Amino acid sequence: MLPILLILIAAYLIGSVSFAVLVSRLYGLPDPRSFGSGNPGATNVLRTGRKSAAALTLAGDAAKGALAVLLATWAARAHGLPDWTPALAALAVFAGHIWPVFFHFRGGKGVATALGVLLALNPWLGLACLVTWLAVFAIGRISSLSALTAAGLAPLYAWLLTRDAALSGAMLALAVLVFWRHQANIRKLLRGEEAGFGRKT
Repeated sequence: MLPILLILIAAYLIGSVSFAVLVSRLYGLPDPRSFGSGNPGATNVLRTGRKSAAALTLAGDAAKGALAVLLATWAARAHGLPDWTPALAALAVFAGHIWPVFFHFRGGKGVATALGVLLALNPWLGLACLVTWLAVFAIGRISSLSALTAAGLAPLYAWLLTRDAALSGAMLALAVLVFWRHQANIRKLLRGEEAGFGRKT
């Protein structure tokens, strides 16, 4: 159990690296936790008008999710650990993004990190969720609705593609966390007040 615990700690610490905050500092931008939605993520960084900063944030958050899962997969194979180890690492890196120890436990909503996790766990699963996000966004132009739809379908996609109970369970837990982090967005969606691209609240 010690190797698994070490893997989970490492995944959590990787997830705790907030690229929104680091990139904003690099660009000399305001702390993303201090304006807009207060969410340290690519969408809030985009509100500064620096598209390159937002793109770098998005790439960094996705990459750290993928990195943690890939490292866990390698370690599990190298040390004969259970097959569900990468799935647990996926949840650990996601938790690190939401509650980053390096940034006073004030993290983001985890959409980009979730995408990196999904692609690393199973490329087809990641692609299915990405296509879902793009399709919903193309119709509604609302990022939060796209993320919620993709997250909600992730457990179903995981089961249909792999029949892996551990992976499907991890995707269910991840979806619950995504929905929990989007509570304010859900309330706005229900009231018809959620802003989309090209629209104002």
